[in-house]
Amino acid sequence: MVARQLDEQIAGRFPVGQRLRVLDVGMGQGTQALRLARLGHQVTGVEQDATMIAAARRALAGEPEGIRERVRLVQGDGRDTGVHFLPGSFDVVLCHGVLMYVAEPDPLVAGLARMLAPGGLLSLLVRNGDALAMRPGLSGDWPGTLTAFGTTTYRNRLGLDVRADRLSALTATLAGIAAPLHAWYGVRVFTDTAADEAEIPDDLQTLLAAEERAGRTDPYRSVAALLHLCGVRG
Repeated sequence: MVARQLDEQIAGRFPVGQRLRVLDVGMGQGTQALRLARLGHQVTGVEQDATMIAAARRALAGEPEGIRERVRLVQGDGRDTGVHFLPGSFDVVLCHGVLMYVAEPDPLVAGLARMLAPGGLLSLLVRNGDALAMRPGLSGDWPGTLTAFGTTTYRNRLGLDVRADRLSALTATLAGIAAPLHAWYGVRVFTDTAADEAEIPDDLQTLLAAEERAGRTDPYRSVAALLHLCGVRG
């Protein structure tokens, strides 16, 4: 879903065929970075975790030379982008699944916005702080449901205590750093309670169509497990 939404925003913002300068902060094993490099973009991936960046390097090594040449991997903290890059160096900046691990996200988001050229796109994927009661509620965990109301902290599937972001707060943050919210989507509206090892259903394309529709439709997107926010640098 996130890839589809991101491609939609890129297509609506940049000329067809333009090779973009992309920064992927907290890239994990490099799935999104490699996908964008295959599309012809110049991608820089930043990842702090040594295991993840090693996995990204292994994946990159299996790509054709032309794609490998378009990817640069940097091991480092996403909060230190100003150490590695000049302001305005990128057309697109991604930060997916990172803010939940950062106690004070505003400085990180402001630093990411500074990396954008004028008109550049900032893509954030965050845990939805307005819907934390949905997962335990749909799973029948009533004590957990009651605890989730009125909080922005939760324990994720890895057993880590992390935090979520509210749409209103991030909207205000983006406005304050001159990268106001341009579009937002819900991600995992209907499928958040599916087990990690669940089999892929035969009607996968229909499932994806339903998730995609819900992710852009009120009120469904408001209760999605994740929010995908896209800001544009003024």
